Amino acid sequence: MTHHDPLWSSPAYPSIAYLIALTGSALGLSCARRLQVMGLSLGRSWLLAGALSLGTGIWGMHFVAMLGYRVGGAEVRYDPVLTFLSWLVALAFVGIGMLLVSRNSSWAALLGSGLLAGVGIAGMHYLGMAAIRMPGHMHYDVGVVTLSVLIAVAAATAALWATLRLASRLARFVAALVMGVAISGMHYTGMMSAESMGVDQGGEATGGVAQSAVLVPLTVGLTMVILVVAFGVLMNPVNDLVKDLGHRRTA
Repeated sequence: MTHHDPLWSSPAYPSIAYLIALTGSALGLSCARRLQVMGLSLGRSWLLAGALSLGTGIWGMHFVAMLGYRVGGAEVRYDPVLTFLSWLVALAFVGIGMLLVSRNSSWAALLGSGLLAGVGIAGMHYLGMAAIRMPGHMHYDVGVVTLSVLIAVAAATAALWATLRLASRLARFVAALVMGVAISGMHYTGMMSAESMGVDQGGEATGGVAQSAVLVPLTVGLTMVILVVAFGVLMNPVNDLVKDLGHRRTA
């Protein structure tokens, strides 16, 4: 059995990973706010942009953080199908959560959205871990896994509440910080539940693609999503959307 320290193998990886989670959260929650204002019939593009930015932020945070993952000298590779599927899982759960809360502003809808977002964060993480190809296999502590999911659900619910119930920019900024903590906190708590077993430290992974092959499309994809969604958010302030919606209703 091999123990590892995924958090401190290099302090740069957790910092960069959190910035990715924070950026994705800020854009995703900004889109969620705009979706709430416009409603689903007029805000479908905001639903798509929100799911894309937050889901990609979750996915990007995970795989950047995993660049600091070391198990002795063993090579770590990824199954490309499961890696791609983990991204789709994050997008789907986040999107469904945003759809739920856009239809109904009740506490039940908010809690349901937080649950879906939290499960999406956790599902992406553990599916991403399942994509690892290396000599040996992983074992998880069920209690710590449960704690990691609870952290994700609680923080995601708090972030959605602050975004959708509080109007100030400061509240939305704090919400993005909290959501970033939800993503990063879930990841590193989940990693603390993992132990590598039967690892041949000089062995080679079978199948999959190298980490560097994942990093290039990840970097390009993250950059494109951030630029496109950020441009849309900056060009459509919430106050302008409220005014436009008022004109539509009075026309």
